[in-house]
Amino acid sequence: MTQFKKIEFAIVTGIFLLLMFSLLYPSIIYNVFELQRIYGYKFARYDQVFDYYLHYLIPSLGRIMLVYVSFLLVNFIIVPKYLETGKWAPGILLLVPVGLFYFIFMMVANSYYYGYLFGVYKTIRGANMHFAKLAFIVTLFSALVYVFYYYCRKLFVDKLYSRFFTDPVFRKMMTEILWASGLFVALFCLSFSDSRDLGLLIFFFGPSQIAVFFILRYRVFPQFTEEHRNKWLLARDGILTIIICNTIISLICRALFHGDGGNIAALWGIGCFISLFIVAPTDWFLYRSQLSQQKTVVSLKKALGHSSANLDFLRSQINPHFLFNALNTLYGTALQEEAPRTSEGIQKLGDMMRFMLHDNNLAKISLEKEITYLQNYIDLQRLRVMSSPDIIIEVNIDESDCNHEIAPMLLIPFVENAFKHGISLRRRSKITISMSCNSRQIFFDVYNSVHPRPENDPEKDGMGIGLKNVKERLSLLYPNNHELSIRKTASEFFVHLTINVNNQ
Repeated sequence: MTQFKKIEFAIVTGIFLLLMFSLLYPSIIYNVFELQRIYGYKFARYDQVFDYYLHYLIPSLGRIMLVYVSFLLVNFIIVPKYLETGKWAPGILLLVPVGLFYFIFMMVANSYYYGYLFGVYKTIRGANMHFAKLAFIVTLFSALVYVFYYYCRKLFVDKLYSRFFTDPVFRKMMTEILWASGLFVALFCLSFSDSRDLGLLIFFFGPSQIAVFFILRYRVFPQFTEEHRNKWLLARDGILTIIICNTIISLICRALFHGDGGNIAALWGIGCFISLFIVAPTDWFLYRSQLSQQKTVVSLKKALGHSSANLDFLRSQINPHFLFNALNTLYGTALQEEAPRTSEGIQKLGDMMRFMLHDNNLAKISLEKEITYLQNYIDLQRLRVMSSPDIIIEVNIDESDCNHEIAPMLLIPFVENAFKHGISLRRRSKITISMSCNSRQIFFDVYNSVHPRPENDPEKDGMGIGLKNVKERLSLLYPNNHELSIRKTASEFFVHLTINVNNQ
């Protein structure tokens, strides 16, 4: 939250400085007589003397500074330190003088900015009443805007801010939206004093085109490429987005600026034209380019992930033929000495090594081979703990509909993790492994007991760390086509994995 407040302060200060700059730079690039002519026409209409600095620049700077300072006081001091902590009485006692000062300062600034009204009203009292009414409306409107802003900010912080750091897709989208919004705000601020017509055009076309751009990019185009692939639906959704976004901004502009209906309608038509023939094609080109880059990156990550997953094993492949010959010699010796458990273990270890040498380098293998590897591993573990009656190992594998292909070595890390953390030679232990399939999916469940480890055990805090690699492989190999659920308690660890193989 502290970091968010720093960002919020930086954004508000940046807008304040941009507005101050936009008001000051005409005083530098224009001479005073030109400024008198540009901004003093209303005073001249009512035979009032206009001074650019007294009747325009100073009141405008004062109002902007008033809004900025009031926002800082309310947003960073009064609300968080008093109202949010339940200290309502001192908080309201501080809000009242701030609101009263805001009203009085705004009324005085308006009396200079709208000084020509002294020539409109017959009495000074009438003009002052107008300034007071206008200041009251502005003060009330500012309070309502801040309340709306506060709850929008609270909703963002509570629901979306944490996601910004955990979801890379959401972070990328929000970063692009913030950059686009920042550019719009900067342009609007810079055009604020120099040309109100230019400011109106930027205010109209900016939000509408930004909204069209991001709705098409993150909603309409992904639905077309990932779901329906229907060009008519793409055209319908795109046109509706363009019409709705430009219509909403048109209604807002008419309400805020009291514009002529014909001018707003013309702006609406130009906005739709820009959205349809400039924004949408540019957006589609950028989206397709990004999609192509993502596919390239994913392919490279898959290759890199597969290589990384096999790196430790490749390092151990020192003359594999020698290892196989040694295993065969040990297997024959065990048979001669009538050691069936030893010979069985050597045979299964040899089968596992053959699998790792040959099938593990393939992109996909039959699920039957993966199951055989799992069963060999489980049988080896059973041999190790056969003399411990308090260790229960249950395997329920239904291969009736498991005619699918799968990436090799995808299931074994879950089983290895279960045996690594679920077996204790001093306490009752249980491991349950279940697997079934249908024509479209593979269901895999692993349950194991969890036992407290000694303080000096280097793997005491390592529960689940070995699963990180398989999580990354799943996200790369089966994006949006798998569901991995991991539940952990003080005494149990449960993994459920569903893979949709028909979409691959």
